[in-house]
Amino acid sequence: MASDPYTYWTTLSDHELTVDNVTYTLGLVPNDLWVVAAASDRVVDVVEVQRTLLEIGIARTDAALKRSQEVASSSHVAQALVPAEDGPVKMSEDVTGGGSVSDMLHAYFEAAPQDAQLCNLRATLLHRLDRLNTFVEISRCAPPPDSRDNLEDEVEEWEDDPWANETADSSMDVKTKLWEQFPIPLSAFLVEDLYQISCQLASWQWFDAVQTLQTRHRLILWPLRLAILDSVPEHVHPTNFREILPEFDVSLNSEPELAGRPWRIEDDWSELGWVQTVLKNIPSVDLVGYWRAESTLNHCISRSLLTANDLSKWYKSRVDKIINATGLIDIALATIQYGASQGIPDLDEIGEELSLLSRLVYDTPRGPDVDDDWTLYRWSSMEPSAVVRAYLAHSTSESISKDISRLVLPYLFVLESRAERGGTPDPELPNRLLYEYILSAPLEIAAGIFEASKPTLPMSQRLIKDDQDIARLALACLYGSDSLDEWSTMSRIFECLPAWDIPQDEDNDEDVADTTISSLGAFVIPSKDHPRSTPFDLLVFFKPLPIASLSRALDILDVHLESGEILSRWSVPAPLHWFLQSNGDIKEQRAWANRMARRAGGSNDQLDSKEDWEWLLEDMLKLTGKGDTGLPGAFGLLSRDDVLQLFLSGVLSTGRFDIAKDILCSSSHKFSMDVWKIEDICLECSREFYDNAQSGNYKFGDLKLAYDCLDVPQLSERIVREKEFIEATSRISSFNVFSRPGIPISPIEIRLTSDRLSLISRVLSSNNDAYKHSEVILDLAHKLGYRDDVVAEVKTLAMLADTALQVEDFSYAFELSERMVERVGNLRNTSSPDDARTTEASEVCWVACFQLGRQPEFEDVDKKLSLLGQALELCPPEKLHDILSSWSRLAKKDVYLRKERLLSTNEKGIAASASRERTFVPGNVASSLRARLQEFHMPSPPLLSTPDAAALASRTFRSVTANFPFSVGRGSQASDRAGSRASSLFRGDGEDVSAQATRVFNKGIGWLIGADDG
Repeated sequence: MASDPYTYWTTLSDHELTVDNVTYTLGLVPNDLWVVAAASDRVVDVVEVQRTLLEIGIARTDAALKRSQEVASSSHVAQALVPAEDGPVKMSEDVTGGGSVSDMLHAYFEAAPQDAQLCNLRATLLHRLDRLNTFVEISRCAPPPDSRDNLEDEVEEWEDDPWANETADSSMDVKTKLWEQFPIPLSAFLVEDLYQISCQLASWQWFDAVQTLQTRHRLILWPLRLAILDSVPEHVHPTNFREILPEFDVSLNSEPELAGRPWRIEDDWSELGWVQTVLKNIPSVDLVGYWRAESTLNHCISRSLLTANDLSKWYKSRVDKIINATGLIDIALATIQYGASQGIPDLDEIGEELSLLSRLVYDTPRGPDVDDDWTLYRWSSMEPSAVVRAYLAHSTSESISKDISRLVLPYLFVLESRAERGGTPDPELPNRLLYEYILSAPLEIAAGIFEASKPTLPMSQRLIKDDQDIARLALACLYGSDSLDEWSTMSRIFECLPAWDIPQDEDNDEDVADTTISSLGAFVIPSKDHPRSTPFDLLVFFKPLPIASLSRALDILDVHLESGEILSRWSVPAPLHWFLQSNGDIKEQRAWANRMARRAGGSNDQLDSKEDWEWLLEDMLKLTGKGDTGLPGAFGLLSRDDVLQLFLSGVLSTGRFDIAKDILCSSSHKFSMDVWKIEDICLECSREFYDNAQSGNYKFGDLKLAYDCLDVPQLSERIVREKEFIEATSRISSFNVFSRPGIPISPIEIRLTSDRLSLISRVLSSNNDAYKHSEVILDLAHKLGYRDDVVAEVKTLAMLADTALQVEDFSYAFELSERMVERVGNLRNTSSPDDARTTEASEVCWVACFQLGRQPEFEDVDKKLSLLGQALELCPPEKLHDILSSWSRLAKKDVYLRKERLLSTNEKGIAASASRERTFVPGNVASSLRARLQEFHMPSPPLLSTPDAAALASRTFRSVTANFPFSVGRGSQASDRAGSRASSLFRGDGEDVSAQATRVFNKGIGWLIGADDG
């Protein structure tokens, strides 16, 4: 040991202190103040050492305490206290009595500052000793290490159970906390603020420790009890810290005051308030103890007891914090239930709300991905109907009845009770909310509710107890649904409905049915203001109906369900309200029957045999008839013939022509139809295939179906024409005719072409050599619908001739023109001249002849004269001048050419003809012809334009055409004659040229110079 205890004490560290060295070292120091200061300065974590320090320090303050008490207890002071050089303080003779105890003590502490400091440090050491005792008491709760290990094993087992009770888990958490080592070291526990320590322990769930602190240090912590409770985590169950929760005394209408158990029954003299006040006013005393650290909180804390209203507000506030922080409704409910069990008022209603909310959070079926954040505010702001939907949001048809019984009905009972308590009773409230849910629920869920409400069940087990309400709800749900694939569910609902024994009135029964159906149909028909009838709207309609009408409505529903199942079987389902809407609409029924016949053979229903199609026909006919109740089916407005026609159209639309033939040829009495109706249907279907065809080739695709469809009925003129038109379409497509650049013409474009002869023109314009195949082109025109149409044939020939003319194939153009002239001549011979068709054909013919006849590149003058002659014969009077002008110019050229040829022939043939006899031709023949031509006077064009002149010219022209060197109606002879005409004019053994020319001229234009027709 060092030579002096002061030095030795300062060299010792806190962990080196022991009970022995503390007792021995401090015992060697005579100065009480130094020893007490040393004891208060050292704070260690070893309980025994710390207790020794505190006890030594307190013991060394006893003398100072005794002196201070003697001063305070003196009845009078005769002498002032003056310090002696050595020894205790002595009284001063200058001081007189008469002051208060506090003043005397203050004077004493100023005169004896060491005693003031010792008294101050005594209070601090006493408070630390109390804390030390509290620490030891709390620490005693910790079990020995072996027990702690066993508890950990048990906790691990319990954590494996996912269904363990929340309360049990929370309790075990608390016990585990208590059995662990105390989390605050002794050194900190002795000097830190008790309020902060309590809050820290509360947040760590050391609730027994908090209770011990509040009991042992009541005066300090009682005013702060609510602040300490706020440090408890929100997820902790209230039963775990119920010992520190506020309680309520009904007799006091407030909380009872906590009965503390301090370590010392009476405070030490140095801890008295007035003594501490005196010490506070001594400058030499530094209040570093508990007074300054903990008394600063007291100025803002109310020490009064909490009233019932204060406690109710605190519990409600605690619930809000729990729900907002954790969302644990069960913890919030348990908190409210504990408060209500203490008799705290105004907690019943919020407890009721939390109880209902806890059912929603914990008892309702959960979806796969549920992440609902439920709060009391959200719950309180919800409408009752929304709450019912939330309760049953994840229910199934199997669980719906139980969920309603255990979740919804209690909630509805609470609502009804509240309405009664509020003075506004509403006995219909539970049924109204339940019915609203049923009307908005899916059919599968509704079926589960109806099954739990069957009339055959005991009344106590039924969810819906009124039979009429069941019928009305079922009718509203079914007719208000848009479902197309829940027919089995609808049938389940129908089987749950009541059956009333209503007397049948034969006279009035059918009228009631018609009236009910008509009223329903009118009600559900969409309008601008009422686009759709919801189940709620339909319930309004069904609510006033009596039992008889309801029973009839159920009969109607039965028929409609059967019809709906039939339609669904053939892939044309309709919602139930469609049967009401179409009840009086034959167009709608016909449209749906057509869909049924046409979609039955689609991808969903492969009907491969005659029997399958006959099954379809049987169902369609069933929908047109009436059942046992006398109510019409879905197609009640259609006749048997209507259904047969639609059925045949449907078979043909699928391309199953073999089945169609089998059905038509069958000896069964099911299918009997007039031949002309069958023909109409086949033509209509064929044209439908045709119009939908993308390709013009009738060997495949829709056009093939259109062609093959015409093999089903018996062959007739209309069938032949339609076939020929399809063949013509295919031929046009083979010529690569385009509707737009790069896009081949489609069959629908061909059908929609108003002038189908224009298609011939497009064929000729798109193919350079097409005109050479005149018979193919003419056959194409015939198949386009112009068979036996002479005018169309003439036009076709004219187009062929024009095409040949464009490519300068004049010979072929002449041949086509002659055929055209022949066809026109035959037409004129067999019809009236004023006939429009004759006029049209003549117009086409003379224009074609005139065009070719005046073509400069066409060098055959004789053929051109023949063509112009034909044009003169066929043209209208007003065109004579133009044609005659061209003909006269060509005739002059012909005369000139003949003259040249005659002269050339005469010069070459003098020697050869010397031995042959021939008639001499006078030399003045040509001059004579020219003279006569010069004397020929043509009327002026204005004269020809007058009506009289035109009529005269026309009449005269018709009389003289027979003398022309060609004749209408003798095309082949004219052609032969035209081919040999030049050679015959120059035969040496014939008439002389001049005589022949004169005779031709006289016959051709003799009428102009007054010659007779004979």
